[in-house]
Amino acid sequence: MRRGGTTTAPRPGTFTSLQVRNYRIYASGALLSNVGTWLQSTAQAWLVLQLTGSGAALGLTIALQLLPSLVLSPFAGVLADRVAKRTLMRWLQLGMAVPSALLGLLAITGVVQVWHVYVLTTLFGAARALEAPARQSFVAEMVGQEHLSNAVSLNSASFNSGRLVGPALAGVLIAAFGSGVDATGWVILANALSYGFVFLALQLMDPARLHPAPLTGDRRGAVRAGVRYVRSRPDLVLLFSCVFFLGSFGMNFAVTSALMATEEFGKGAGEFGLLGSIMAIGSLAGALLAARRPSPRLRFIVGAALLFAAVQVLSAVMPTYVTYAAVLPLVGLSVLTAVTTANALIQMSTDPAMRGRVASLYLMVFLGSVPLGAPVIGWLAEAFGARWALAASGLVVGLGVIASAVYFMRHDAAIRLALANRRRLPRPWSSRATAPVDDGLDLV
Repeated sequence: MRRGGTTTAPRPGTFTSLQVRNYRIYASGALLSNVGTWLQSTAQAWLVLQLTGSGAALGLTIALQLLPSLVLSPFAGVLADRVAKRTLMRWLQLGMAVPSALLGLLAITGVVQVWHVYVLTTLFGAARALEAPARQSFVAEMVGQEHLSNAVSLNSASFNSGRLVGPALAGVLIAAFGSGVDATGWVILANALSYGFVFLALQLMDPARLHPAPLTGDRRGAVRAGVRYVRSRPDLVLLFSCVFFLGSFGMNFAVTSALMATEEFGKGAGEFGLLGSIMAIGSLAGALLAARRPSPRLRFIVGAALLFAAVQVLSAVMPTYVTYAAVLPLVGLSVLTAVTTANALIQMSTDPAMRGRVASLYLMVFLGSVPLGAPVIGWLAEAFGARWALAASGLVVGLGVIASAVYFMRHDAAIRLALANRRRLPRPWSSRATAPVDDGLDLV
């Protein structure tokens, strides 16, 4: 970290990025907002079940919330590379707060219908899709390269700290207000207010201590340039493949946990919310473990994704609510280890001028793939039961990650051989051998 012309090496540890004042301020606001995010996620799932009683409707709701990521993420990445990220994020906090506030008010007044949920969750998802690449790439501007891996992991830890508190708190609040439709509205409204904490944190930052990436300006073909950059990096292609299978068929917990709690075990809102908090114990542990790793590795992502597939299948055969809940920390630990390491790898190994676009493509694949899988998982749960849906999701993730890894290893070997041959040949215009090419494969 540079101050007054000198460079200070970061102290090793889990929380080193909190030495940076701007990041401390941001992390405080983000933690409160993350609690609100999980309050709404739990309350919205309960609201849809109250209105429809349908697993397919719940899957469609999640799909509509994440569908904008599939459509808007590439353009959001270009926007993040062209516009000051701090300014963009401030405006988009309002864009997320307004749909949440409207949905909360409709539920409180008792006039809400399921189509209201569909429309407002799509608008909310559009604002989040536009904000996410700026938020992801803004981490590097707050902390610099030396603290980047740690800060990315602590962001995930913050998100899962919110997940640890939010679902259980939502369940308690919904039950306290009567477990009806109006009860969910108060919880959703609390999330709308939580975006003010992030807005305030962004306002309180010291701009002079940021490390802004160069803005790209208004250039045609910016999205295509980002796609070409990713395609030229086999490590990123494998990473994107892993998170595609995790996102599309693995991380549909709002559907599977809700249906396991209500249909398989006959539980209510409080027990449903508690499942999310129990899973967050493992998720938080995974994020904190990743924070201690100074350099992310691709093999770690593959291993964690395969572990997730195994424990997802295991959770499907648990006979009771207690045994199902006991497996969930392992589910959270494995999936957050994979996702946090993937995020850190992208942030650390990407050209700063391309960071917003690469982050947006990552989010498009990761979050945008959920609309492809969530309705399928919801339909499987409705047609064959929640257990079959859980088992199918784990099997698809495992097979997809294995196939992606096999393809990468074959492609990787060919690239290494080609690079080795290129390095042996002298340049025709120079007597010196070709300099080593930075292909990114040493990250594996």
